[in-house]
Amino acid sequence: MLALRDIESLRMPMADGVHLAADVYRPVGPERHPVLVMRLPYGRKVASTVVLAHPAWYAAQGYVVLVQDVRGRGNSEGIFRILEDDAIDGAQTLALAADLAGGNGMVASYGFSYHGMNQFLALAGARKSGGKEPDAMAIAMAAFDVRNHWAFEGDGFRLQSNQMWACQMAAENARLAGDLDAAHLLHAALPSLHSGPVSARPDALEKASRYTHYHDWLADDPSYWRARSPQSLLEGVTLDVPVLHVGGWNDIMLEGTFAAFEAFSKGGGLQRLSVGPWSHIPWGRRVGVLDAGAGAADGIDREIIAFFDEVLKGRENPYPKIRLYDVGKKAWAGFETLPTAETLVLHLTSGGRAATTSIDGTLAEKQGPASADYLVHDPWRPAPSVGLHLGTPPDFADRAAIDDRADVLVYTSTPLDRPLLLTGVAEVDLFVTADSPSFDLDCTLSTLTPDGKAISVTSGHKTVKADDEGSAVLVMLRPIHVTVPAGHCLRLSIQSASFPAFPVNPGTGARPQDAAITDRLVTTLVVRSGNSHPCVIRLPLVPQTGPNAENIIPVEENRHEP
Repeated sequence: MLALRDIESLRMPMADGVHLAADVYRPVGPERHPVLVMRLPYGRKVASTVVLAHPAWYAAQGYVVLVQDVRGRGNSEGIFRILEDDAIDGAQTLALAADLAGGNGMVASYGFSYHGMNQFLALAGARKSGGKEPDAMAIAMAAFDVRNHWAFEGDGFRLQSNQMWACQMAAENARLAGDLDAAHLLHAALPSLHSGPVSARPDALEKASRYTHYHDWLADDPSYWRARSPQSLLEGVTLDVPVLHVGGWNDIMLEGTFAAFEAFSKGGGLQRLSVGPWSHIPWGRRVGVLDAGAGAADGIDREIIAFFDEVLKGRENPYPKIRLYDVGKKAWAGFETLPTAETLVLHLTSGGRAATTSIDGTLAEKQGPASADYLVHDPWRPAPSVGLHLGTPPDFADRAAIDDRADVLVYTSTPLDRPLLLTGVAEVDLFVTADSPSFDLDCTLSTLTPDGKAISVTSGHKTVKADDEGSAVLVMLRPIHVTVPAGHCLRLSIQSASFPAFPVNPGTGARPQDAAITDRLVTTLVVRSGNSHPCVIRLPLVPQTGPNAENIIPVEENRHEP
């Protein structure tokens, strides 16, 4: 590791005369190094250290590191508008970084979440202006489509996470504006939101509306999303920049990681992908009720440096192009390409009491006789959010107690006679009718252990307008890569609410985020299976032999520290 100079603070001029504040970390000595840029809205001293090593560590690996407050945040001038100015400001920052003292003209960017999304936007801005483009990007846990990879899921508004982030950002906006009363009001509201918001329009955000984007998100105007979504702003652009895409199986933006990897893979540039067992924050060995193993404890910093060394310095990269963490095996698996899977179809069937008891519903490879399960959704006691990406707390959770609720449908397989490696996206087809105009479906795939724990693996949510025909409703679950051990069972749990992750569907046909508490209806759902109603879950299964199995690289044996 190299010794570092004292931190230098800069005021960087943007095209409209606004100055953005930045700190620069440089190695000691006459050598010139590539520049790494991070732009964030949380204060440049934070610098993604909630999940990444400090910028000083990155600089000590032989890089000049520039960490910048985005417009209107920290010590930067201007007004903060979420993702609205990041294309122009990001492109201008890349151009200035290319001429930074101690730099060698090569510029890359890194960061996670918001500071991942604004990397995409800086590329879009550079392409539009003809300015300096990033020579590489390391983008962790970022939305590619801001609406569908962040604010909404299956057309359901992500209530609790959206409100908490909105309060956090609005409180800082109010503080910077000198409105301390509003800042204190928003800070005081956070504990109640953490315990579970009651309304989609909490008083604090209503009273401080001039400081928040929250009402724009509620309005859900397509033009709003197009103006700040990386996927939209990069449409038609050849995406040939080398990128390391980093995700987490329980990250709220996981779909964005895979969508960006797919889009950039079409551009011909080097693309790498690494998906760990983590939620959005933190990245460590403990992931909810599971110990993910020592392989999860090292984070992602070394892999980021190995990627930048490869692209910017021409060094060999010891990591596989694709790394996926398997919490079943407590280990990384390496691949040259994303593994393909066969489809294992399991049919839902029951004796009509899949909601009443957790032992009546079954998952079987053959379709059973016709059956109907009745699920009564009582809006006064909605089924709760549990673990994974939106539960409190997040990550892998034991949901066995929730499965015993009478407003949760439960279907369980027999114990597996061999381990199953599931990788990809599972899908659920449900034939559902309802006695109200609208309802929600929240599906969770779990592994049931021999001692009765139901460890959640992945889930999917969908807001549905009722169909009198009872045609199948498709619920897409989030991507997975997990080995389910022999002796465990597979379990599918179905709820008509997931509160407070999502607002309670009133059943009236109105958007859940617009409905008053007094508008909510008791709704009865009927899930029919068997005969002409093939309710199924389609699981992405990797065979234990054949070309897909041979594609796996034994990471632990082949890996060398960079």
